[in-house]
Amino acid sequence: MTAARTPGHGPLTGVRVVELAGIGPGPFAAMLLADLGADVVRVDRPGGPGLALDPAHDVTNRNKRSVVVDLKAPDGPARVLDLAERADVLIEGYRPGVAERLGVGPGHCHARNPRLVYGRMTGWGQDGPLAPRAGHDVAYIALTGALGLIGDPDRPPAVPANLLGDFAGGSLYLVVGVLAALHHAREHGTGQVVDAAIVDGTAHLSALVHGMLAAGAWQDRRRANLLDGGCPYYGTYETADGRHLAVGALEPHFYAEFLDVLGLDGFADAHADPARWEELRAAVAERLRSRTRDEWTAAFEGTDACVAPVLTLREAPHHPHLAARGTFTDHDGLTQPAPAPRFSATPTTVRTGPARPGADTEAVARDWDVPGLPAPSDATEPRTDRSPLLRSPHGKAPQ
Repeated sequence: MTAARTPGHGPLTGVRVVELAGIGPGPFAAMLLADLGADVVRVDRPGGPGLALDPAHDVTNRNKRSVVVDLKAPDGPARVLDLAERADVLIEGYRPGVAERLGVGPGHCHARNPRLVYGRMTGWGQDGPLAPRAGHDVAYIALTGALGLIGDPDRPPAVPANLLGDFAGGSLYLVVGVLAALHHAREHGTGQVVDAAIVDGTAHLSALVHGMLAAGAWQDRRRANLLDGGCPYYGTYETADGRHLAVGALEPHFYAEFLDVLGLDGFADAHADPARWEELRAAVAERLRSRTRDEWTAAFEGTDACVAPVLTLREAPHHPHLAARGTFTDHDGLTQPAPAPRFSATPTTVRTGPARPGADTEAVARDWDVPGLPAPSDATEPRTDRSPLLRSPHGKAPQ
């Protein structure tokens, strides 16, 4: 191929990625690659991907470009294969077998581009009894045992938004797999399929806990362990104003400083004595309810007691530490997390706002030297009036 690479910013500058539009972990993985400098072209379908969200606010589509292709149209698959032929990576999040039926599966793509890394994002994986079934984050993490770790023992497990399954066990593992396969393709000249299943990634995240369980250092029940809220100096507490503090005073010297700031005497030996933990928990809870969250935050300022205020999403960008580091950024009036991690030689940034469906067709056709991309039209504008929020369970694609 002789077409010039599209300029960008970050360590993945020069890498071309095709993202077949979906919702959740696939778009987030593609966003991370785009944040790192890859030229990500999102192939939207007419009518939009199913999120009842104004595309202008969908941060997971930042730093990308968009074209609209109807994969059910006679020439739709050929347009995607034209892009795949010029790409380094393709990401899709359909149910197993759907990409093949649409004519854009790994076999079709590798016939045009043997070096292509074909990333597949699903909840259950490409095989196994549940592979063809629909699902969402909460079901995936439930099956792995991870959901059962979280919450109070006398209440149902607490749902950690969709951060643990979709994005940690799904998106991040897909990105790790894609980058590893990309390295292999550049070393050996051959692409491959990356099967990123949320159940696999989430199970992998619990490796340390499984080791502790095997060693007898973890009880297989909620809030009975050092790191699951069972320990009174590792957890959350309510303050006088109904807000909360997070406490992580695990090591003895941090614990001693924690007690000193609280002004609690007689509990020095409770650190290593689980028989006194409930007594300690009650004393800490009573003490922390005597002041507001911000008053305690000021009291712990400058200490190594490992205490932090529990902030809301709107409060977090204004915390002095996060503000100093630029952990959040504003782009076109939209506050959002800044790209992470950080690089000394190839810094990353939010270069563009969320891609609008079909808005970049001409530029992509020119930069990638792809003839025949369909021109955008009003018919491709996504609806934003769908209810409920998600049109279909994760993994469901055109059948």
